[in-house]
Order: sequence, then C-alpha cells, then structure tokens
Amino acid sequence: MHSARSPVRLRLGLIAATLTALVAAGLAIITPAVAADALLSQSRPATASSTEGGGYGAGAAFDGSTGTRWSSAAADPQWIQVDLGATATVSQVVLNWEGAYGRAFKIQVSNGSSPWTDIYSTTTGAGGTQTLNVSGSGRYVRMYGTARGTGYGYSLWEFKVYGTGGAGTPPRPKPTFTDEVTHHEFQANCSLTANRPDDPIVYPGLPGASHMHTFVGNRTTNASSTASSLLGGGTSCTNPHDRSAYWFPSFYKGTQLVEPTGNQVIYYKSGILNYWEVQPFPQALRFVVGSPTATLAEFRDSPGTVEGFECGDISRSWDIPTSCVAGSQVNVRYQSPSCWDGVNLDSPNHKSHMSYPVGGYCPATHPVAVPMLEFKIAFPASGDLSQARLASGRGYTWHYDFFNAWDNPAILDALVTHCINGGLQCNPRGYDLYKPHRGAALTENFELP
Repeated sequence: MHSARSPVRLRLGLIAATLTALVAAGLAIITPAVAADALLSQSRPATASSTEGGGYGAGAAFDGSTGTRWSSAAADPQWIQVDLGATATVSQVVLNWEGAYGRAFKIQVSNGSSPWTDIYSTTTGAGGTQTLNVSGSGRYVRMYGTARGTGYGYSLWEFKVYGTGGAGTPPRPKPTFTDEVTHHEFQANCSLTANRPDDPIVYPGLPGASHMHTFVGNRTTNASSTASSLLGGGTSCTNPHDRSAYWFPSFYKGTQLVEPTGNQVIYYKSGILNYWEVQPFPQALRFVVGSPTATLAEFRDSPGTVEGFECGDISRSWDIPTSCVAGSQVNVRYQSPSCWDGVNLDSPNHKSHMSYPVGGYCPATHPVAVPMLEFKIAFPASGDLSQARLASGRGYTWHYDFFNAWDNPAILDALVTHCINGGLQCNPRGYDLYKPHRGAALTENFELP
C-alpha cells in the first residue's frame, strides 16, 4: 500500500523542480534577503563643509527626524560626514534629499589617517530618496558633492548608513508621549553654604588663592575638595543625593558682601535640539563657565544663551544695573556648554573638554550631550547699585564652577531620563506640576520608586 503524499511535500517538490529548471536555463536565482544590517549613523557626531544657517547643522541629517535637515552654502564642492566611532563595514547608504539635491556626488569612506575611498559615484543624481547598496569599510562616511542639482546648496533630510561594526551606545529613544513639549529640564535648588577665597578647580589645594566665591550645594567645599571628599560631605540642596559643588564670584554693594538668601535655582536642561539624547554627567566631571577676565562683548556674545542681569523691569543687561526698584533683587542667568568630549573629566583650562552645541547638535569633537546648566542666582540688592560689583570685577566677569558629585548616579539618571529626555518641566524630585499624569522620577523622599 502506498501512503498518500502530503500537500506540503508536493509543494516542496514543485519548488525544487522549478529551481532546477531555472538553473538549467541559466537564469539567476534571487535568494531571500538576509537580516538587514544595523543603522550605524543615527545620533553619531557629524560635520560639514558649511551650513546655510543656525538651524541647518550637520547633525540634523543624522537625528532620525525628517522634520530637520542639513543645508549647505550654495557653492561647489560641499560635503557632510559622520563619525561611526570605530571602523565599520558599510553595506548601504540612504540619502533622503530635500528639494536642493546633489546631481554629481560620491559616497566615500575613510579611517581618518587614510585618504577617502569612493564606494559610490554618480553624475546623474535626481534627488528624492536614494537607496545605495555599497561595499566598503571605514570609521567615517561622507557625501562629497561636486555639482548641485539646483541653484541652491545641498540639503539632506536624512543620511543613513547601514552596516556592521562602529561604536557607541544606541541613542536614547525619542519619547512617544503626545504632550506638547515646551520644556526639558529639572531644578536643583541649593542654598548658601559659605563665602571663601577658594577655587578647588582652578586653584586646587591653595586656600585663599582666589577672589571671594559664594558656594551653594556641598557643605564641605573648599580649596582641597576632591570627588571623594564631596561625596562624603553634606549638602544644602533640596535633593539630598546632590552632593555637587556649585560656586560663583561673590556680590558686593560697595564694601558690603551681599549673600543670596534661600534656595538658588540651578537648572539642568537640554542644550541640544534632540533633548531625548542627553545623558547624565559622569561622576567627577568639572568645568568652569564664563571668565573673570571677560569683556562685555565676550559675555554678551557667548555661544550659550545669556540672559545676563535683571531686576524689576530691567532684563538682559550685560552689566549690573546701576539702579533697581527698591525691594527687588538682582538676578543673573548664564548657560553652560552641554557637549562633553567623552574622555576627560577636566582639562588644563577647565573648559576645553566641554563645548557648546553647534547649530543645535554636539560637534564631532565633543559628541556626548550632557545637561546644560543654567545658574539663576538672586542677590537681595536694590536701590542705588552704582557701586555694586562682583569679586571678580564688573558684572560681565560673571562666571561659575561646577563639580559633579551626585552620590547615586541612578538618581541623576532617573531625573535626566524622566525630565530632560521626557520633555518635562520638573522640580527637584522630577515632578511636573503642569503634567501630573506623567508622575515623578523620585518618591517624596527623593528615592527611586
């Protein structure tokens, strides 16, 4: 007795016979596609030969959004490149052109020390979305345009590189909440702890070597402070896990030292457009913002947003106002760089390891986005302020120092993730009063839930 052949076996037999016939006829067989290679370029550091303006930086082509774009100057040649972090094998490049496209361009790879190698070239580009299957390896991948397709520059909504290898952690995902995003921040509220002529970053181990500084936050900060000593000290901050040290030049009205009263606000914000990619500060990172030798123009024209001094109805003053309404306070606000080089916790000038964003994105030299600090300090001084000054000099010599010492990195990470990455306006425990349905990062006792 012969058993009946199953439908499955019959189908397999037909498929096998068909494939045999195709081979015999000399026809190519298209095999099923293997799993796609990984997207290596998203949120990686990018640079370009030029940009059309402040809102069209190179990073816009690698941010995963088709609502932002890189746009170059209207000239030939132009290029845009991405740093994959380490050597990668590149298998595919996808170019999503805006109306200003490249007619003649190349896709090139390099390891930095080697010359650029062409892995694709065309003189008949037509714009739109181009998916290019390529083969090559390198740490850097660039589009090198030699002839524009329009009278404008080159403009890409997205430039995607697929393959294997590279380096770097996957970018933090963009939040899926539907709330309107107007802020991406949380506050550190810290009160006065001391006035000392010390600066443990600029003059470590040298008490009295600096002009007078006013300290908030860590209660033990002095000229000999280190990361370890700060972690072992107490804090005046509302959040007991914030043992960081914050300090700035003391404020005088004539010879009278005017101390800030109550909690001072230090905002932790996003300094980049892609706020969801901000990462927590590494432990012991420290830096100086501004300069005690700055001129008014240098203070006013800082790469970061400078709110300057304000009191009453006076705002954006680049020096201490000469007079303020009686009973008011002199406030000063100034923003820090928010891009870190990813390696150094300090640098010889205490600034070079940090950078301000360029066009809303971290530059390739400083690829790691960290919180942007904004000190908002209020001095109870009003009336005639013609003799008011800072310990460092005129108001435009305003500067400040930061020494990171959160005693539990997971606490800082929770606040950054929930508030900055989540697009919220949070208090010190990560609660947004205007969006209570989003909850809080920390419990009422400032602990992880």
